[in-house]
Amino acid sequence: MIKPEDFSLLRTLTGHSAWITSIVFSPDGQTFASASDDDTIKLWNLQTGELLYALTGHSEGIRSLTISSDGQTLGSGGSDGTIKLWNRQTGELLYTFTGHSDEIRGIAFSSDGQTFISGANDAIKLWNLQTGELLYTLTGHLKIFYYGAFSPDGQTLASGSDDGTIKLWNLQRGELRYTFTGHSAVICSLAFSPDGQILASGSCNVRSFKDTKIKLWNLQRGELLYTLTGHSAAICSLALSPDGQMLASGSDDKMIKIWGRK
Repeated sequence: MIKPEDFSLLRTLTGHSAWITSIVFSPDGQTFASASDDDTIKLWNLQTGELLYALTGHSEGIRSLTISSDGQTLGSGGSDGTIKLWNRQTGELLYTFTGHSDEIRGIAFSSDGQTFISGANDAIKLWNLQTGELLYTLTGHLKIFYYGAFSPDGQTLASGSDDGTIKLWNLQRGELRYTFTGHSAVICSLAFSPDGQILASGSCNVRSFKDTKIKLWNLQRGELLYTLTGHSAAICSLALSPDGQMLASGSDDKMIKIWGRK
């Protein structure tokens, strides 16, 4: 079990003038990026704490960050409704994408580096990362988009919303495959099994802290397999082990739980 005494504070970094909205590590573990409501992104050396770049360009606060699997591209989504792609090595702005009518709440790159999604209150959009072309606009959630995850093969997108539903999309055709219902609160986290057969979802009512549940779904049959309870606050992260036999869940209750099949 992780204990508080196992950790010590290594350093405190200052430089932002407003609350920190998103942090993402580079795949090589050498740097990380932070975004803030001060309209800036900062790239830091993880080992030394040195500020490498301060990126400006968004006209309002940045809500989400992501880094491509090869570590070369940093993506940012802002309250100004734009998505920006940056060269992580140089800090150069590569592209600015427009098309959303509201703040960008989430962005994610596919594992093959060919596409990325952006989610906002109005819609989810799928983009070609190489050309900047908008491939699809996905609509269907009744309330705010909260979380998205790509399947391991990059062919399927799972999206979760404040409406308590999870939608499964075929990204080749831009079609909705399934809508999973069963949660009664915000979908805060999603994770695919390594073989793409199982989807785990975590929820929480952010006002009452009820419905803190994890559900596991069979994606071939579109059915609920298990409902797991035990956390007392929002389930913020989920991960399935490489063999698909164990599930790790992290929560706002400051606990990590490891689940296994009996």
